[in-house]
Amino acid sequence: MAGEVERNRAVVVSVSRFYPGGDLRDRPGAKRDAKRLHRTLSKLGFKVELHSDLSSEEIYKLFSRRPVKDCFLAVLSSHGEEDRVFGADGKPVRLSRIFGYFDTECMEKKAKLFLVQACRGGALDDGVEVDSAGDPTEVSTCTRISAHTLVSPSGYGAIMGYGGSVFLQTFCTLLEDGGHRNLELTRLMTRVSHRVAYTFQAKGQELHGKKEMPCFLTRLTREVFPFAEPEKDGKAAGISATSLVGTEKLRTRKPSIS
Repeated sequence: MAGEVERNRAVVVSVSRFYPGGDLRDRPGAKRDAKRLHRTLSKLGFKVELHSDLSSEEIYKLFSRRPVKDCFLAVLSSHGEEDRVFGADGKPVRLSRIFGYFDTECMEKKAKLFLVQACRGGALDDGVEVDSAGDPTEVSTCTRISAHTLVSPSGYGAIMGYGGSVFLQTFCTLLEDGGHRNLELTRLMTRVSHRVAYTFQAKGQELHGKKEMPCFLTRLTREVFPFAEPEKDGKAAGISATSLVGTEKLRTRKPSIS
């Protein structure tokens, strides 16, 4: 539309009901997540699009090229497996293909954030106290992402109830707190992961005691503040992130193996 002000954009794809005859159960809590994401992100200046119960092909077509100011946020909420979520028709949507759509010149310097509310396998987490982040060699196929991108899968077992998902509800809760939404993006997502991991434990006969551990993968090359409050002069506080480090400031070093 002519004269439309360029804004940060968010696209929320939520699958709560699946075509009959398949093996995938409906996800009634997904609607609550979508409504809260719309309300929370709209208040932070994002232009938010909600899309419900799309087929796999419709999801692929949705992620076409679109103008954004500085940041593009996508939320994919459905049943899933490693590197894929499922459309309402039960067919897989490969995340690596979705990420590839944004590896373009027009999106090259834009910050891109993908939140994936879906299981990445059938295992559940009983929770173990550890002092480290685990095996660093275990990486997801989500690492095939372009620069200036952060991907946050909710965990191998993504827990959702009628009130919504633990991961996305926690994300919204922190954004609604002014002290958190002004954080740099990777610090914000670390807070989300910490709160989910240490304050949530499932109840009920089937999932009693189970935990959820979100993770995030990043190829951001600068600090990004996509949710920061505007400054008094009306400008966004850090919303376009800091400048990239100039090549003249980089030190060269001989390659080595450590």
